[in-house]
Amino acid sequence: MLAVMVYGASMIYSIFLWRQGFRHHNRIVYCLLLLAFGFHTAAMFLRGYRLNHCPVSNLYEATIFSTWTIVAVYLVIGLWRRVRFLGAFASPVLFAVGVFALMPGLDTVQAARPEVPKLWTSLHAASLSLAYGCFGLSAVAALMYLTQERNLKFHKLQAVFSLLPPIQRLELVVGRLLVAGFGLLTVGLAIGALGLTHLQNPQAFRTDPKVLWSALVWLLYLGLILMRWVFDQTGRRFALGALGSFAFVLLTFWGTNALSPLHNP
Repeated sequence: MLAVMVYGASMIYSIFLWRQGFRHHNRIVYCLLLLAFGFHTAAMFLRGYRLNHCPVSNLYEATIFSTWTIVAVYLVIGLWRRVRFLGAFASPVLFAVGVFALMPGLDTVQAARPEVPKLWTSLHAASLSLAYGCFGLSAVAALMYLTQERNLKFHKLQAVFSLLPPIQRLELVVGRLLVAGFGLLTVGLAIGALGLTHLQNPQAFRTDPKVLWSALVWLLYLGLILMRWVFDQTGRRFALGALGSFAFVLLTFWGTNALSPLHNP
């Protein structure tokens, strides 16, 4: 709750930065997100210590772990001053998802799960959450790219006086985050597949909604990477693809998880 409150404060200050055309330095946003990250980390640590395993056993825990990874990746990238404004774009998303995660219906006691070793489950969930964190931050960078492109197109003076990084640098950040996220997604899915081999009947879960959804997300981001480095589709179309792909993940993640007998028995 404290973390979500600080995310809300960061969002309010981010609105001020938006209204001022990003002409003020955003050190305050970085500090607020760092404070929220401390509360967020403490909450996850206490919950994991109580459960004696990585806190990713239900929809609530998966949600807070994914948002935690977005903030963690941002805090590392935010050390690079010229891309620190990512926090101003990420704060509204973090606050909205944080409020959603506090809904009582998400934090439910799970029924008995298939007998997959906890180590495999934790590594699988952690890798996928880190991947979603990279994808989320790439979508934020894509939104920054579209904002700066619009400023250059319609408000040239606003783009000149803005402290936002140039669109070439933003496009590079989007691309690198997508590659990192895709690598983590691939590793996470491979670990999940190996974990299923410990089951007596792994073939029964091949048509699980979450498994099929994960394969679709993998193909979606593979298409984005091919679009960028093979077909040389850059600029606005690439940024819209990164933003739209993460929007798809956000809108379908919880539904497919609820429908999955493997992830929500």
